[in-house]
Amino acid sequence: MATLMDDAAVAQRVLDHIRNGTTDLGLGLWREPVANYRSEPRLDAEIELLRKLPTPFCPSAALPRAGAFVSREAAGTPLLAVRDLEGRVRVFRNACRHRGMPLAEGAGCAKAFVCRYHGWTYRLDGRLRHIPHEHGFPGLDKDVHGLVPVSAQERLGLVFVTQDDASQHADPCAGLPELIASHEQLLASNEQEFEVNWKIFLEGFLEGYHIRSAHRDTFYPYGFDNLNLMETCGRNSRVTFPFQRIQQLIDVAPEDRRVKGLVTYVYHLFPNALVTVLSHHTALVVLEPVSVDRTRLVSYSLADCGNDPEALETSKRDAAFVNETGAAEDRDIVCAIQRNMASGANEVFTFGRFEGAICHFHRNLTAALDEGTRGAIIVK
Repeated sequence: MATLMDDAAVAQRVLDHIRNGTTDLGLGLWREPVANYRSEPRLDAEIELLRKLPTPFCPSAALPRAGAFVSREAAGTPLLAVRDLEGRVRVFRNACRHRGMPLAEGAGCAKAFVCRYHGWTYRLDGRLRHIPHEHGFPGLDKDVHGLVPVSAQERLGLVFVTQDDASQHADPCAGLPELIASHEQLLASNEQEFEVNWKIFLEGFLEGYHIRSAHRDTFYPYGFDNLNLMETCGRNSRVTFPFQRIQQLIDVAPEDRRVKGLVTYVYHLFPNALVTVLSHHTALVVLEPVSVDRTRLVSYSLADCGNDPEALETSKRDAAFVNETGAAEDRDIVCAIQRNMASGANEVFTFGRFEGAICHFHRNLTAALDEGTRGAIIVK
């Protein structure tokens, strides 16, 4: 499996591209039928795939202590993640075993989960602890009426969940670096719905070909026109967006070059999550399909601020700038594409060699849907 470049190699490749007026190029084109963005059966198959694959649910930093929990829908399924008394993250289907009532909403901290319908109470490890007026349920075995777990693992600063068939999958993190450091703190989280197919939304993160025309007054003044690095790691990929200030490394010895603050890394975690590493904060973005033309964006902002209030304000400003300017422009564009989907102008969307990470995504998604998830990794 391919490994990602280190700082020195990233810096050298970017500087070479600046000198030569070039950029990374994919190996070929990909033509994606527009029908695949509009088909209900196709969406159903994609959601089924999301349930079978290990996918990021939240950052570990969202569960900082025993009792901390996060609840939300993932691939249409209500889930509840919680850190238990031993420090282990557990994820359950968010439904009481009595009548199916959700046990938690949003995020918070709890000593136990109490159903607000009839008061059935569950420990942090999911075991059923208490049934009010238990004599009314003769013979009920509390040991088999705990919350229903789904497979969960903490890797690279993220909590991954696998809802179905957890035993058959390769390591989703193989070859990736630590994405969210253990000392990073959660700044904010948010959920919003947008009227756009999840794949159109995703594609906007995975190429820099649009930077000059789409972000002329926001991102472009700090970056380059169509200069990106594109690497793959199994099904996953990384796109590097360099800032103009990376040119300060020209006179630095190659072995001493560091790119923190000089590039933005966008890691695509197949199929539907991204980790963006920016100058002063890191973000986890999960794109949850709601319908063929609607996506729920789940986002978390994190930073390494310690107890420094100035660093905290800098991180918040960095996150606000990204979300309120360039990211807002991207959201407007992808929603406009969705509104125009029924125009009949395109039977296929053609992704070129500047859009290699998008081609890589669609190759792997098509393979996974056609062949099942076992052995469907394509590395190109």
